[in-house]
Amino acid sequence: MQGYEQRLVQHVAGTQFEQLDSAAVEACKIFILDSVGVGISGSRLPHAADLLHTAIGWGSTGPDKSAQVWGTDVRLPVAHAAMVNAYQIHCQEFDCVHESAVVHPMAVILSALLAEAEARGCDGRTLILALALAVDVATVLGMSADKPMRFFRPGTAGCIGAAAGLARLRGYSAEQIQHAMAIAYSQTGGTMQAHTEGVAVLPMQVAFNARNAIVAADMAGFGLVGPEQFLSGDYGYFSIMESDGKASEAFALLGQEWQIARVSHKPFPTGRAAHGTLDALMQLRTQHGFAAQDIESVSIEAPPLVRRLVDRPAMPGMSVNYARLCIGYVSATLLITGDVGVQDFDDAALHDPARLALAARIGMQPSASEDPNALAPQAVTVRLHNGTEYRREMLAILGHPDSPLSRVRQQDKFTRCLASARYPMGPAQADEITMQIDQLDHLSSITQLTELLTPEQQPVVATT
Repeated sequence: MQGYEQRLVQHVAGTQFEQLDSAAVEACKIFILDSVGVGISGSRLPHAADLLHTAIGWGSTGPDKSAQVWGTDVRLPVAHAAMVNAYQIHCQEFDCVHESAVVHPMAVILSALLAEAEARGCDGRTLILALALAVDVATVLGMSADKPMRFFRPGTAGCIGAAAGLARLRGYSAEQIQHAMAIAYSQTGGTMQAHTEGVAVLPMQVAFNARNAIVAADMAGFGLVGPEQFLSGDYGYFSIMESDGKASEAFALLGQEWQIARVSHKPFPTGRAAHGTLDALMQLRTQHGFAAQDIESVSIEAPPLVRRLVDRPAMPGMSVNYARLCIGYVSATLLITGDVGVQDFDDAALHDPARLALAARIGMQPSASEDPNALAPQAVTVRLHNGTEYRREMLAILGHPDSPLSRVRQQDKFTRCLASARYPMGPAQADEITMQIDQLDHLSSITQLTELLTPEQQPVVATT
């Protein structure tokens, strides 16, 4: 039997656009739209501006070797543009996720591939195929694991997947594709410590890996040789970074099921592990009509991964990144305001005493599930001051392929994301971008899309 490395190479090198089914092509469009939207919205955060200005200092290049930083008028060398865009995609925890893999596949992959495709003037079909293949690689690596994460999987698996997609987009040979992934493994990094502490470098780990994927593809292009057994060797990915107890069944999906069609939307800008609770609370409020002031307590039963990722106490002075991953804070926000949006992590909201008081009455406990990578099922019980209890068990969480976000809600999220950006974009521009993505497989050049990702009015930022 072929080794895991060879099976990835064969899949990436040998698949043609015509082998994509209509669901996979449509899913590529859907999640490109979603990721571009959250990436433009991410420009609103101060660190996005800081990163942009820092990257400008690293140097510029001609238009044929540069790419757009979304939501700005700045063009940067491809690796630098990909880095900034990747940070903007992930910095608000609003980007899509593949739940079985526990991988945010688009942050590293789309930022790298779209920058590369723009600089090369690739057509839409070339981008779609490279994207679908890259997502397959990243998510198969994620689904192979049977133990809890130690390294930050969206970055590590995303980097190897992005390198594979870049190599295919560039038309590399099978040997060069393997070297690109191997060199990506030699550079990839990012651990769960930043997630545990809720510090601001967490989304930057995605940005580092978008840049590193492009560097890896460049180096494979000039002939640098990477380790042959970058997955299965004694010091390979499955020895150092991840476990491989489910690798046989995960790799069997290559060529059988396109994983881009198994990606979940995020209806809220929080860790996906919190979404089962938020979905349940929205449904219970709608059904029973209680108000936040009626609630005595909320009890959540969840698998180990959910508890590990978001079961942390709300407290005064918590950081933005900590709050996005705090089940008490995000649940209290939804119960008080009716939703959770990007503005709910601004300073005024984080210091709201009513949210902190309600968050203290929201707790999480183990469910029957012992799966270390499961996000569901989750069960939520709301107890009112009058003694009434309401319970909801969530098997498929809103945004999952089995409980999809409607097209209306997808478009509403996209429009709101653009309006929330540092330099806001209006509904007309949102419609133009949507139209180009809807016909992506017919675009002769990706620049027909990327030229729309600049706001019509903003201060000019010097690039030299």
